[in-house]
Amino acid sequence: MLNDPLADALSKVLNAEFAGKKECIIKPYSKLIKAVFKIMQREGYVGDQKEVDDGRGGYLIVNLIGAINKCGAIKPRYDVGIDEFEKFEKRYLPAKDFGFLIVSTSKGLMTHIEAKKAGIGGKLIAFVY
Repeated sequence: MLNDPLADALSKVLNAEFAGKKECIIKPYSKLIKAVFKIMQREGYVGDQKEVDDGRGGYLIVNLIGAINKCGAIKPRYDVGIDEFEKFEKRYLPAKDFGFLIVSTSKGLMTHIEAKKAGIGGKLIAFVY
């Protein structure tokens, strides 16, 4: 029984990355997981992703490019205001301008850098570097 599918998906990708695999199968997956991997793809941490419908809920195949040092879900999902990003950057990222936090905002999922530029806060979902 899975309590947090996003955390399981991110740890599965991290383990496959450390093992030197070229791709990772994420099952089960959701719109949130797909959106998180889309942001990671846009930022250059993973390659293409492909949805496969097997008639039993389907799964997601994520191509790995060897760029992830660490990634994980943030639990509990902290509320973060525009002026509070710095505190969580220090907590979850190893250095300034290295990696990013994924934030769920009223405008959808985005990185903390985009949220700062847009001037909106939200809930912290994950970190990647």
